[in-house]
Amino acid sequence: MTLYVIDTDLLSLYQRNHSQLFNRIRIARANGVIIKTTAITVEEQCTGRLAQIRKARTPEVLVAAYNRLIATVSFFSELEILPYSLVADDYFRQFRQMGIRIGTQDLRIASITLAHDGIVITRNRKDFEQVPGLKNEDWSL
Repeated sequence: MTLYVIDTDLLSLYQRNHSQLFNRIRIARANGVIIKTTAITVEEQCTGRLAQIRKARTPEVLVAAYNRLIATVSFFSELEILPYSLVADDYFRQFRQMGIRIGTQDLRIASITLAHDGIVITRNRKDFEQVPGLKNEDWSL
């Protein structure tokens, strides 16, 4: 069975109920397709939520920021999350030595995906297509 790994950008769209993406994932899951995310996506979303908490200047904004953090943690508790492993780190270091210059977090997501022989689901095809051997699809179209 093919493993699909959703990147941070598309996962954010999914969380906001992007209709095309939401329906595509719902149908895929109903047909037994395996969809996971990565520890990198968890890090990126939690970092963003914590930044919102630190920037809050009013009680209302602070409460809302904490509620978004709770919603994010709850959301991730329902997903399977792929770890950043030594195998993924080996891919990452090889790609950096090859001179592949995409964002660090995207390259880590790509490395995790390759370590699990998956296909990354992303809108950022331009960057992910620079990674040798990585398959990617955009389910938001």
